[in-house]
Amino acid sequence: MIQLIVPTTIYEAFSSASVRVLQLLIPIVCCAMPVLGAPVEGSLPIQWDIGAADCKASPQPPLQVHAYEPQTFILRESLCADPEANFLYLLIGSEKALLIDTGAVADPSKMPLANTVLSLLPTKDGVRLPLLIVHRHRHRDHYSGDVQFASVPDVQVVAPDLNRVRTFFRFDHWPEGASHLDIGDRIVHVIPTPGHETAHVVFYDERTALLLSGDFLMPGRLTLEDTGADKNSAARVITFLTARPLAHILGGHIERDVAGHTYSEGSTHHPSERPLELSREDLMKLPSALASFNGFYASHENYSITHPMHNLLALLVVACALLFVVILMAYRFVRRRRD
Repeated sequence: MIQLIVPTTIYEAFSSASVRVLQLLIPIVCCAMPVLGAPVEGSLPIQWDIGAADCKASPQPPLQVHAYEPQTFILRESLCADPEANFLYLLIGSEKALLIDTGAVADPSKMPLANTVLSLLPTKDGVRLPLLIVHRHRHRDHYSGDVQFASVPDVQVVAPDLNRVRTFFRFDHWPEGASHLDIGDRIVHVIPTPGHETAHVVFYDERTALLLSGDFLMPGRLTLEDTGADKNSAARVITFLTARPLAHILGGHIERDVAGHTYSEGSTHHPSERPLELSREDLMKLPSALASFNGFYASHENYSITHPMHNLLALLVVACALLFVVILMAYRFVRRRRD
């Protein structure tokens, strides 16, 4: 308990009611000081689980849980459970907990996500903290685990479709602006980042200064649906972080090794896997990387950029050209035979 001691001369200048107001304000200010100070530091593992070349011969735990700090958990799904090996994030506030993404595996017997997350939630007054589940975008590997929480009490799931995202986070001028969640003595900002997918958002946690970037920026393939939207998203995130601290950028996947090689799609083994975290420098380089993007594929130091639809169209054009050549050659062959 904080006791207010006021000199007599000052005390006489205030009414007893004013002193009581000060007595109430001082504990509030003191409690707010850690929030206004430097971010809480955390730690990352030297090596995440890297799966196995033969998952049947070398069974792997389905889920790796790492405490970045006492109120922030990073969960990685095993490469053997699903090659996407998603990273999920659990943030604990004083009033509720926030789970960002539920991963690629729906079956609780293969991926005990709900049981694991619920076991990490603290209790308040003998009751487990409510849980809010949100997503970074609407690709199946980021929301398949939602079904595990369907019948769990005090759990709210925000669907990842654009209309629901805009409504829940109160985005009146999507994709401009930013929103935030208050989960109890912990503010988490939400920034629209369409480009990879139309409803993509990233989360910035004030407590830890972590940017949870999903597939917008990660050490792997940055696949684009809309290059122009992604350029605007990069500028939006950079502007948001200009006057804010940034500890790490933590994405949704790791798809590269320490030598800069990208693992083949569907790989269940990541030998020499590089770290998950990216830096502010990686973010600052993203606009120029997008500006120079040829529309098909480009490789950079910590990620590659690709546009699957453009690549598919290019393959179709090549296939049509080859088919035309084959038909032309067949036609000429038939004509020569007839002659």
